[in-house]
Amino acid sequence: MPTGLTKDVGWQIGVSRTLPHPVPVVWDFVSGPEGLALWLGPGAAPALERGAPYRTADGVTGEVRGYRPEERIRATHGSTTFQLALVPSADGARTALRFHEEHLTSAQEREERRAHWRRVMERVAEALEGR
Repeated sequence: MPTGLTKDVGWQIGVSRTLPHPVPVVWDFVSGPEGLALWLGPGAAPALERGAPYRTADGVTGEVRGYRPEERIRATHGSTTFQLALVPSADGARTALRFHEEHLTSAQEREERRAHWRRVMERVAEALEGR
């Protein structure tokens, strides 16, 4: 089976990066309006609770499927499902930020989404500089 293709969820992609900030700092940003617009999409402002619907400015609809404060948000996004997760370092000074998306349609879409999530990660890191 090709890399990124699974039997259960089709094509998937994951991107992670360790940021030099503790979980509360990263969480406050990614779950706030500016952060949600970066990773969920411009205009998306769901209530952060399971079952909450949302719509982006581009017309993509989705629903929050899971929510654990300072740990993860899982949501549908059109025909895919993605998750944002935070994992603290042992000393709590750094946070691994992870994006994972599944139910992609092809290897090409997987590569496009990998590039997308890397850009999002870069923008989150830039926005957190100096905090």
